[in-house]
Amino acid sequence: MSENINSTQDYSADSIKVLEGLEAVRKRPGMYIGDTGERGLHHLVYEVVDNAVDEAMAGYCDRINIIIHKDESITVQDNGRGIPTDPHPYNGRPTSEVVLTVLHAGGKFGDGAYKVSGGLHGVGVSVVNALSEWLVVTIARDGIEKSQRFERGVPVSELSRGVPANWQGTRIEYLPDKEIFEDVHHSLDTLKSRFKELAFLNPGLKISVHDERTDESREYFFKGGIGAFVKYIDRDRTALFENPVVLSGTRDNISIDVGFEYNDSYQEHMYTYANLIHTIEGGTHLVGLRTALTRAINEAARTGKILKDKEENLSGDDLKEGLSCVLSVRLSEPQFEGQTKTKLGNSEVRGAVDSFIYEGLIAAFEDRPEIVKPIVEKAIRARRAREAAKKARELVRKGAMSGMSLPGKLADCSSKHAEDTELYIVEGDSAGGSAKQGRDRKFQAILPLRGKILNVEKAHLDKMLANREIQTIITALGCGIGNEFDASKLRYHKIIIMTDADVDGAHISTLLLTFFYRHMPELLSHGYLYLAQPPLYRVQYGKEINYCYTDKELRQHVDKAPDPSKVSVQRYKGLGEMNPEQLWETTMDPSNRILKKVELDDNFLADEYFDILMGDKVEPRREFIIANAHEVKNLDV
Repeated sequence: MSENINSTQDYSADSIKVLEGLEAVRKRPGMYIGDTGERGLHHLVYEVVDNAVDEAMAGYCDRINIIIHKDESITVQDNGRGIPTDPHPYNGRPTSEVVLTVLHAGGKFGDGAYKVSGGLHGVGVSVVNALSEWLVVTIARDGIEKSQRFERGVPVSELSRGVPANWQGTRIEYLPDKEIFEDVHHSLDTLKSRFKELAFLNPGLKISVHDERTDESREYFFKGGIGAFVKYIDRDRTALFENPVVLSGTRDNISIDVGFEYNDSYQEHMYTYANLIHTIEGGTHLVGLRTALTRAINEAARTGKILKDKEENLSGDDLKEGLSCVLSVRLSEPQFEGQTKTKLGNSEVRGAVDSFIYEGLIAAFEDRPEIVKPIVEKAIRARRAREAAKKARELVRKGAMSGMSLPGKLADCSSKHAEDTELYIVEGDSAGGSAKQGRDRKFQAILPLRGKILNVEKAHLDKMLANREIQTIITALGCGIGNEFDASKLRYHKIIIMTDADVDGAHISTLLLTFFYRHMPELLSHGYLYLAQPPLYRVQYGKEINYCYTDKELRQHVDKAPDPSKVSVQRYKGLGEMNPEQLWETTMDPSNRILKKVELDDNFLADEYFDILMGDKVEPRREFIIANAHEVKNLDV
């Protein structure tokens, strides 16, 4: 790690303010990291890295190194100032120990250590310590290196006396506690996605990650900042003008950076951040951006005579199609809705972002008048498609009012309590017939689909709504789509995609997931969407019958048979090969079935995957398939 010796006089024990203790973290980890599954596991990494990024935002760090070790332990090292080690006024213990053992003890709660910061409201590194089997902190500060070891949040050694150091910064090594987490296995793809975001949002910061399990390494360093981020998002699409519009500055003590361009796609790709936290649900900064963008484009369109006098102004919805945009704000006292920070709530941010971006856009359009026309023409086409889509929605509504609200192919359940019911979306009439016969009619509804639904990644909204299979799904769910989505009207609280374990089945699942992700993302964020896992094999030995869901299970059943040569194995290539009783027993009975919940952990990564898999460009899809082919199992071609 490169040497980066900076003044540490303004970052001392007095900068660390103690708010409360750490007792509840191990008892209720979900309250602090969301859950104890894969999402929570990766949140630990983010919290340690975010502390290092705070140092970068304060101007004291330009390099962060992350290592995933073979035993799934993690090392994060930065070249910042190093956590203070002098005695803390709270209890006389070393300040680094207080930071690691007391909830809400951190520089972001002091009076000047950090003007802006990310992390879980300042609980981050102490929560990581509490939820780790062991953690070792090493601090190099003022030419002296000191370290201390903790186990499950408790110090098991004193802070060492110190030895001479030729580096400065903080190194934290930890092993997530297997008593807390369901499965301690880090996803390099998930982590790389977050590190890439952080490097884009902090131009000049170099973030490297090395995975000792596979010997793979990546380094992220972008001088171009927001503009480079936008170009990266659109790398597989065709932009409508050459360079993104980029605005950077400060308004009312709020730092604002925004970059955008328009492309030839039908989707919006919007990424908003507050103090580097990805605000997936938007917030006041996004409201300010949309208001400014709509107002400025309409004004430029009128000034340039692109919109005629008799034409209505473009709406915010008209201007979404084909927009790729990154907005990052930094402020001293962010107010987030929810513990995991997905929506910014500061009311003052809306006006600051609105006025700053509006003024900046008016100036940008004066400098680059040629970019206004393609934006407006794209928006006018989008408006026409939206108006056609509105008519399609009205037809659906009229059908509902006339008493034909549910599609004929839907076999509904008798219960009317959405929280107790589930809908199986099934591939093909044959499997649909078996599912209808095998189900529990009280709470299970069946919707068979005939063939593959439309690829919504490549279609206007009006074309999508004209598709019969998509109309059927929307009508069956009853909750609307897009801006009209209303979770209270959702007729089932489990929506289960059930397809064959072959190439066609995988394609149909991906098409359905693309539709739900693009037009009903709330189904994913609220945890309503699932994938059924039908068995791959039926294994019979004598009168004993077992179902196997993996090749490993199959080998285990065959090997334990007294006479393996007399084991009968049937490979299921499709759901239609199972009779109703078998389908119920293996895939639909809540006491036996295996369901995989579809969750939206990383919006940036999900957006990339759907673009690659379902977009127009063939080469990125080919590269993705080649890179991930080794992970595919049990797929019949």
